[in-house]
Amino acid sequence: MTPLSKDHAETLAISGLVRLAGDDDLLMRFSSITGILPNDIREAASDPGFMVGVLDFYLSHEPDLLAWAEADGFNPEEAARARFALAPEDATGFE
Repeated sequence: MTPLSKDHAETLAISGLVRLAGDDDLLMRFSSITGILPNDIREAASDPGFMVGVLDFYLSHEPDLLAWAEADGFNPEEAARARFALAPEDATGFE
């Protein structure tokens, strides 16, 4: 797997967050899974691990990953590569 730059990985994760914020169903499911309330996402986003969590959210549900990739025009594999770029030390299974 070809690694992504950290900047590219962060940009991709941010686009996933923007998609989450714009879709009430995704946002509610994300909140349910993570325990982060929609009103607290802005604050949570300052945590370096938060963007890894956004990528994990999409990687754990292929239909959402594929819809996001299609909407934003990228290969779905890039999400796994972005996840690895942001947290290589705990990316078991994404190599």
